[in-house]
Amino acid sequence: MINETQKREIGVIAAAMLEKKAKGVISMDLTNIGTAITDSFVICNADSTTQVVAICDNIVEQMWLQCKRDPVRTQGRENAFWVILDYGDIVVHIFKSEYRDFYRLEDLWSDAEKTNYEDDAL
Repeated sequence: MINETQKREIGVIAAAMLEKKAKGVISMDLTNIGTAITDSFVICNADSTTQVVAICDNIVEQMWLQCKRDPVRTQGRENAFWVILDYGDIVVHIFKSEYRDFYRLEDLWSDAEKTNYEDDAL
């Protein structure tokens, strides 16, 4: 089960995504899935590589300002088709829209509990 600190951090990530007009913002609780490599995913998509980078940068900035956390690892920012920010217990996926449709990450972890985020929900 996701703890209160993780819930707060997931909320910060989702708000940072929505602030940059991300689409399809969801979180997935993976704690009950024995093969999961992290406690949760936060996933979104954007229509351009410029927007993917803007979302990525905003998440990194807001996580530092509000939670004093930097990602352990960042991958994919160079091409901005699929950026991964690894915070250890939370892994963030920012897709360019057609790549999210192609990889269908949510379907691979379909047993996970999902939470959808919209502008008015935060």
